[in-house]
Amino acid sequence: MSKTEMDTARANGLGEVLRRSAARFRDKTAIIDGETRWSFRELDAIVISVAAGLAQRGVAKGDRVALLSRNSAEFAAIAWGTARLGAILVPINFMLTADEVGWILGDAEPVAFIAQPEFVATAQSAIESSGQEVTTRIVSGGEAAGWTPFADLVGTDASGWTPPHVADDDPIRLMYTSGTESRPKGALLTSRALQAEYLSAIIDGGMTGDDIDLHTLPLYHCAQLDCFLGPDIMLGATSIILPAPEPGAVLRAIAEHGITKYFAPPTVWIGLLRHADFDATDLSSLRKGYYGAAAMPVEVLKEILQRLPELNLWNFYGQTELAPVATILPPHEQLSHAGSAGRPVLNVETRLVDDDGNEVPVGEVGEVVHRSPQIAAGYWRNEAKTAEAFAGGWFHSGDLAVADDEERITIVDRKKDMIKTGGENVASREVEEAIYTHPDVAEVAVFALADPKWIEAVTATVVAREGSTLTAEAIQEQCAGILAPYKRPKRIEILTELPKNPSGKILKRELRERFS
Repeated sequence: MSKTEMDTARANGLGEVLRRSAARFRDKTAIIDGETRWSFRELDAIVISVAAGLAQRGVAKGDRVALLSRNSAEFAAIAWGTARLGAILVPINFMLTADEVGWILGDAEPVAFIAQPEFVATAQSAIESSGQEVTTRIVSGGEAAGWTPFADLVGTDASGWTPPHVADDDPIRLMYTSGTESRPKGALLTSRALQAEYLSAIIDGGMTGDDIDLHTLPLYHCAQLDCFLGPDIMLGATSIILPAPEPGAVLRAIAEHGITKYFAPPTVWIGLLRHADFDATDLSSLRKGYYGAAAMPVEVLKEILQRLPELNLWNFYGQTELAPVATILPPHEQLSHAGSAGRPVLNVETRLVDDDGNEVPVGEVGEVVHRSPQIAAGYWRNEAKTAEAFAGGWFHSGDLAVADDEERITIVDRKKDMIKTGGENVASREVEEAIYTHPDVAEVAVFALADPKWIEAVTATVVAREGSTLTAEAIQEQCAGILAPYKRPKRIEILTELPKNPSGKILKRELRERFS
């Protein structure tokens, strides 16, 4: 017996997950995207053709493949096709400018670029600005001059092609962090990390193969791609794909497809609750709801559970480097421990430590650190950041939290978001929760601004509910009954909207720059 034969028999790369599901579920529907409907067997055949087609065009194991696309069935085929080939997929935020995309290209150095027609101009400008020689250019979901149609990949005759062996720890994904604070870093994820994360999400997230899952958050972000689409493919669940989380379209899809499971950040859940069709839409099939990317305001949580009394809710907390879920708060603890991020998931060990790496006592603030097979294999070509993140043999998240005596953690802030005002520490999350108790508040973000007296002044930006006449004075009155004087905002701005990235995270960096 040769080593190649043994490697083939024991293969457990991400591409094997779909191959096994195709053998188990065959003609069961895997993906619905508009008029496109693929069974698991059809999806696997397309993935093999995509992998072979990329190989025929010079893409080899370990090469980077950039992808600039909204959600689509083809996105899934590309993600699993590159995994089958052992190429490293680089999903890129389609909201970025050509210069920002160019920076990622210069860092990742892809040999191939796949883009939807509406992003081809951005892709071409980015390629030029980066100076990269991207010889393989493929357009997905349409046509573009000089770009190979995705249909040509799907039409590849893969009958004589043998995929390379992809080991568990070979990198297959290069995920750039959202960059809410600075230039994004590229986190290298392996099959081992992703499959460990899938199991954590499945076991602690109550997922089954009977789920009919609605995917509306961007698949370029690992929350939607790896907390939900990946586990669905592993379990044999059916995935409905929409290009964006437009509230009206989400409500219609739930009713039309009998959606049982849906993930969205708090901002999207708020949009659904405020939509005129919410109460008139049949949402009776929806049994599992998930939120993450930001803390769910307690008042919004109560409203969701009141208006959808049959819904079970899970809070997923984590970050890109954890592939991404690290802790989960289950349904039966949503109200009794509202605001908590829950306990570490199946494949994660979590501690809270001080600046010297010592574990802090229960109830004291510490940095969240992890050990897990889910963790990224470092930052792409950034040894300094990798060494900093893995100091002491733990992955340092940069989040601050407190733990209770049952190992639940509650995130109080990012290290960079803790406000030091007048010599006292103020967690922005605590101030936000106080402001959310006002009935006319829709959204809020609290951050620090430089101040000659306080050094850092607590600052709040607030979006009012539609039709209200919310004032800064009313917010101050609300805070006065809840917060100590030093925690109350020194400045309040009423805005029509808050800046967010497509995954729903509020961009406090932009707010600080705007009001500094």
